[in-house]
Amino acid sequence: MTTQKYGRIIDGIALSAQLRADVGRRVLALKARGVTPGLAVILVGEDPASAVYVRNKVKGCADTGVRSVFEKYDASLSEAALLARIAALNADPTVHGILVQMPLPKHINPHKVIEAISVTKDVDGYATLSAGELMTGAPGFRPCTPYGCMKMIESTGTDLRGKHAVVIGRSNTVGKPMALLLLQANATVTICHSATQDMGHHTRQADVIVAAVGKRNVVTADMVKPGAIVIDVGMNRNDEGKLCGDVDFAGVKEVASFITPVPGGVGPMTITMLLVNTLEAAERTTT
Repeated sequence: MTTQKYGRIIDGIALSAQLRADVGRRVLALKARGVTPGLAVILVGEDPASAVYVRNKVKGCADTGVRSVFEKYDASLSEAALLARIAALNADPTVHGILVQMPLPKHINPHKVIEAISVTKDVDGYATLSAGELMTGAPGFRPCTPYGCMKMIESTGTDLRGKHAVVIGRSNTVGKPMALLLLQANATVTICHSATQDMGHHTRQADVIVAAVGKRNVVTADMVKPGAIVIDVGMNRNDEGKLCGDVDFAGVKEVASFITPVPGGVGPMTITMLLVNTLEAAERTTT
């Protein structure tokens, strides 16, 4: 008879370091063939959170040997000028991935900007064509946060075939692609959202819960089946101003077999999977 262990932490920082080491090795192999993976990162305006995110992405490139092209523009940049710059980067063979940091100033249509990025360089995986590739199972770029969540679940050694997974949230960037990736892994998937009645009824049946709604304590211990895996994508602030997720971590870790912390869980994995996607974009140019 085996004893169920509870509250094991999926350390996103440690797992991220392992994956980045692999990226570094593959980058060296590509460079030996004359190809240096290149990521263009565009920041428009002065949003302080965006500046932090971009700095971490540029640092991730430096740490793994990926060449970064960081372009910062004033908030007054016109939509036409941004689209023209994206077109130039699409045509640049030394740039394998293009990322435009969101949010953009109000006069720029974010959908138009995302759709302007070539599907072969859409390393965020947000464009309609990339979403279609994920939907149909074609090889393409997976959105970075769900991709990182899948790697975290994989790190537990769990075979998702036949498991029941509940995704809380239906955004285009996390919830929907998360559900599709879980389906690809042969899980049975339920999506819960703001109109779901009695969410706990669904989560208590789940072997895996992915919470991605941006609201504190959406998942509490009484909503979790003993031994479930809980992945917390949320980024919120508690009453003391400290970073926290969507899951009541203290309570749920007593019930879950594995759980991701906030901070130090999904966050580091998101940037790491961006680097993986950029590397894979560069590798595809050599085949």
